Amino acid sequence: MTVYFIGAGPGDPELITVKALNLIKRCPVVIYAGSLVPEEILSCAKVDAEIINSASLALPEIIEHLKLATSEGKDVARVHSGDPSIYGAIGEQMRHLDELDIDYEVIPGVTAASASAAWLKKEFTLSGVTQTVIYTRYAAKTPMPEKESLSSLAQHGATLAIHLGISHIHKIVAELIPHYGAECPVAVCYRTSWPEQDKVEGTLADIVKKVRDKKITRTALILVGHVLNPESFNDSYLYDTEKAHIYRPKVKQTTPRNVKRSIE
Repeated sequence: MTVYFIGAGPGDPELITVKALNLIKRCPVVIYAGSLVPEEILSCAKVDAEIINSASLALPEIIEHLKLATSEGKDVARVHSGDPSIYGAIGEQMRHLDELDIDYEVIPGVTAASASAAWLKKEFTLSGVTQTVIYTRYAAKTPMPEKESLSSLAQHGATLAIHLGISHIHKIVAELIPHYGAECPVAVCYRTSWPEQDKVEGTLADIVKKVRDKKITRTALILVGHVLNPESFNDSYLYDTEKAHIYRPKVKQTTPRNVKRSIE
């Protein structure tokens, strides 16, 4: 029997993958992160499925549920928000399952950052601006390695997707301004793709006040980078007709023959 760690996406039930949906439909046991996964996603579960909200459960209790279900010959849909490999806290669960010799698979999902980029109608990697996206978090309860401090990451000038840091946004801004400049664009996306979604757009100079005016204190993603409002950017190499492409030959610029010029 198998435990499936499923990424349910950022919130909108229509942003779950087909594979994830099919697994929820057929698994007799569904354990979901109730504080982050909308109940609508569970509406497709079997009528007689055992559905468990893990929001109030400690890790040992979750492992016991997984252990019991698989010992009874039942597959388990362990449903997480977003993509379970990005701040999904599945590493600890997989470690226990390895020790118990229980099979598991990970089903990827749409990340909050990807959904937020779509909502903002932005591309995180623009030629001539940046080709790198850094997913990180603010060092609060979970310590950060010294080389991964915001000030260190900011030296790359890449697009930043900062999770779990909205309550410290004033400190984040102070660390980033020396590297990005006060006028660098910022977007704060609250509960992206949920019915109550909200967003604030501004710059490092004014985003703190805007966020506080909106009273956003949790469940928000902070996006920072010049790609959010670039002065200019280059066309992708993909569209360069002067460059050879495996699916498209180089377009040769030719001069029409036998063209006579009339002199007036």
